[in-house]
Amino acid sequence: MHQIDPGLNIRAVTLAVSDLPASVDFYERVMGLQLMERDEQHAILGAGGVGMLELLALPDASAAPRRATGLFHVAWLHPNRAGLAETVRRIAAAGWPFEGAADHGVSEALYLADPDGLGIEIYADRPRESWQRPADGHGVSMVTLPLDLEDLLGTFPGEPSERVAAGTGIGHVHLKVSDVDRTAAFYEGLGFEEQARLPSAAFVSAGGYHHHLGLNSWQSAGGSRPPERSPGLRLVEFGLSGPAALEELAESAGVEGEREDDGALTLRDPDGQALRFSATGA
Repeated sequence: MHQIDPGLNIRAVTLAVSDLPASVDFYERVMGLQLMERDEQHAILGAGGVGMLELLALPDASAAPRRATGLFHVAWLHPNRAGLAETVRRIAAAGWPFEGAADHGVSEALYLADPDGLGIEIYADRPRESWQRPADGHGVSMVTLPLDLEDLLGTFPGEPSERVAAGTGIGHVHLKVSDVDRTAAFYEGLGFEEQARLPSAAFVSAGGYHHHLGLNSWQSAGGSRPPERSPGLRLVEFGLSGPAALEELAESAGVEGEREDDGALTLRDPDGQALRFSATGA
């Protein structure tokens, strides 16, 4: 079976938001991202690592149904525990609430939501060589245990800076899907490899990472796409290591997609989520 380029990364995520100024303020002031570009209809923010966030203004927005598919969270990977602790302190100092925290074995993570209630994870990976493996040696063992927040915060005891740690980027995107088996099969058909399974959830990746995509149906089993007027995820763009990797994907994917003028491949997953694959530098 075709394996997708192990150098794959998440190059950009596009979100539609109901109040662009409020969202820009949140991602810049609370999260600590740097505003790179802005006009009345969109903004682009980043942190110097792999992965940019594009925000699109959505007029006359309405909330998505609870059981709708779409975004579960965008996950911001920090370069180390101290960088994560600094972000935790920045968010807390801004008075923004957290919604949860966990030790996943492969990583330490905290959870919150943006002004539209769109999910966010902030996390730092443990060294890959320390990740626990199942008995058959395939994939990784992911757990959900209490996070030792005091120990984490001890790695950065000072006052947080205005900007997130250099090198922070989008490590993974977690989706709400209507059928986990169907959606996992789709991504495996693109060459992603399943790394872990939990009840009603699957985690797939390239290059042996614990996951670039999470897929769950905890709230969305049998659900449908949210209305276009609902704030939420509009696009996930993956970067591949070069044109050869992009061509190999286009030839091997076995799904209908469109090629753009720059060669990028765009397609949709079984729930209609838009995906874009491009070569680095394209």
